[in-house]
Amino acid sequence: MTTLHGDGSSAYQADPAGTLSTDVAEAGVPRRQVNVQWCFAIGVVAALIGMLPWLVTGMRLPLEKLLGTSPNAEATPAVVLMFSEYMLTLIGGLIVTGSAIAGVAARATRARHPRHGLRAVVLGVLLVQVIAAAQITVVIMTGLQGSAGAGSTLAALVTVVLVSLLIGILVVLLITKSPVPGATIGLGIAAIAAGIWADALVAPFGIISDELTASRLHNVQWIPAVIVGLAIAWAGYRTVGRVSAAVAALLILWIAPAVFVAVRIATDMLAGASGEMLNYGLESIVMVLWPPGVALLQLMVAVTVAALGWFIRFLLLSRANAAAQAGAESR
Repeated sequence: MTTLHGDGSSAYQADPAGTLSTDVAEAGVPRRQVNVQWCFAIGVVAALIGMLPWLVTGMRLPLEKLLGTSPNAEATPAVVLMFSEYMLTLIGGLIVTGSAIAGVAARATRARHPRHGLRAVVLGVLLVQVIAAAQITVVIMTGLQGSAGAGSTLAALVTVVLVSLLIGILVVLLITKSPVPGATIGLGIAAIAAGIWADALVAPFGIISDELTASRLHNVQWIPAVIVGLAIAWAGYRTVGRVSAAVAALLILWIAPAVFVAVRIATDMLAGASGEMLNYGLESIVMVLWPPGVALLQLMVAVTVAALGWFIRFLLLSRANAAAQAGAESR
């Protein structure tokens, strides 16, 4: 049975086995609705959590090249969003992670949403991110020297922010409004961003790395694989669509490290890197994709987590069904 909100999203979707395909509980249980303002607040808080790894650094802009100065920490402008040509993937990670958190929170609570509740969540996360992007753009344009090189770099950075915002919108819509296969793909994209977010939180931008930080970074590198595995276990393999979504999530996990290397190559080209550096970058793409590359190790972890998660879920559902059957027979 499916219950629809006014904005077209389904609150409940029972699968053939009688279990719910979303994380909403019993379909027939009445829920106390929250108001639109609370939904909007969910989006705002999620966006701020996404920017947390940058907020804890003090938010001082590290763009001496664009600003044409070498300011000390106190004189550097404070901005809400990270903005550096050397940390392009971090920019995307912060934005997309905030959108993903909003999406997960909205899907978990959507049975209590009023009409247009999901739209309010999306509006909240976008409002924070767009204001942050506009602020940093104005700050950089104000301090820009006006050289052609600095202008092209700024254009590239603004492009990265806009693309990240679009990916964030896609992720939050996939997670909140799509059926389970679409949500699984959205969670796969979110897992990559969450890995970047966790790296930045463990080793904030500008700190001097030590052995403890290196150890923490080694541990958090498996976060994307674990999230993908849990998403696949949550979705299950009951339909062709869910199996296809699982394969798509694994492909995203596999290809993402190569995409990051490609972004670094593009950044080096923008900065006028030598041919040798570009060749080294292309070789690095092959290294991360092929054994014993990090990407394949991530796949192994994700598949293992997915198998274990599905098995545990199967046991829990079997126990629940057995208990329900025993209760019915005792009446």
